[in-house]
Amino acid sequence: MKDRAFYAAREEEVIDGKVTDVYFIRTIETIKKAGLEDVKVRAEFHVMGLPPGYSWGLFTGLREVIELIRRAGLNIDVYSMREGTVFLPKEPLLVIEGRYADFAVYETPILGILRHYSSISTKAARIKRLAMDKQCLFFGARALHPLIQPMADRAAYIGGCDGVAGTLGAELLGIRASGTMPHALMIIFKHAMGDHSLAWKFFDEAVPSDVPRIVLADTFLDEREEVGLAIKSLGNKLAGVRLDTPSSRRGNMRDIVNEVKWSAKAMGYDLKVVVSGGLDEEAVASLRDVADSFGVGTSIAFPPSIDVSMDIVEAFDEKSGKWRPITKRGKLAGFKQVHRCPGFRDVVTMWGSRIDCPNGAPEELLVKVMEGGKPLMEDDDDEIRGRVLRQLRELDGASPSVIFNY
Repeated sequence: MKDRAFYAAREEEVIDGKVTDVYFIRTIETIKKAGLEDVKVRAEFHVMGLPPGYSWGLFTGLREVIELIRRAGLNIDVYSMREGTVFLPKEPLLVIEGRYADFAVYETPILGILRHYSSISTKAARIKRLAMDKQCLFFGARALHPLIQPMADRAAYIGGCDGVAGTLGAELLGIRASGTMPHALMIIFKHAMGDHSLAWKFFDEAVPSDVPRIVLADTFLDEREEVGLAIKSLGNKLAGVRLDTPSSRRGNMRDIVNEVKWSAKAMGYDLKVVVSGGLDEEAVASLRDVADSFGVGTSIAFPPSIDVSMDIVEAFDEKSGKWRPITKRGKLAGFKQVHRCPGFRDVVTMWGSRIDCPNGAPEELLVKVMEGGKPLMEDDDDEIRGRVLRQLRELDGASPSVIFNY
């Protein structure tokens, strides 16, 4: 700990395979002792079950997996769903083909990347699907260790959130950070100048003109009263208000939003209302027709876990020159493909099989993304996010299902 400020791995330590479970180190030692380091396998990453209430998940984290494999110099092939693809339980998400001894120690970091990314992105997608045409911002930076804030920002953004509050995360995404103001600002002005509404006037003078003037209107007074003060202070410059009412004062949030909007309209203003503080799917669903924007933090930052696991499903037989299906009990052996029919009706088959859809052409979801450790394709973040939003719209009215065709 003497040479680092945080209990966190450095990039080079992950790339060098030092962030792994110890039994993989011992496994490699054992394999080499037996002279089996040339055994080639196909290892499948999949999710056997989803959290309660979930019927689908969102596959993300592929870019970092590809970059880890590339920088580690692993001579392996990778087949995968495209990043930002909706998946169903038990479907293969990613398959590694190569010498097991070459990538065994990387099972731990690859699973960690896919599991953490997909968990955050899936929760963000579930909330965005409910908000849809309303803005959804990720306010979860303060809930996370600072070293993983940018990763969580990206996972939430490609999962469907329209923006993130974290400054570094936004910078790495190439977008502008989104946010309003903290209660601390009004408290400082109340203490030092006796009038917390002066904070809004000085904010207007201090920040660039292209930053929306959205006032946090629930610090000391009733929300309706604070909104009235904000209108008097900023007039037409006021773009909206944020309500972060604490749970002890919240009552019926829907009624509060309606009252604020009605009062502003009575004063001649159409105000946008941003709601934040302890939001989840249920809260967003109950407010989406009255609120204009949602700031969601903890429920996305700490979502139910998407439990990705890896199992060997085939091994290469040097004598016959053919792949042999083999896996542990409870899992399905063999190299597989996922065929998607319209309406998220998926059919899983052995690799190379063909199917017909009753209502259109099938899409093969697993494609080769790396060959010999070299990337074959890469989507940028906006392409991934666009893919997610298209699928979220297509999920409306759909009844996702998966069958295994043997």
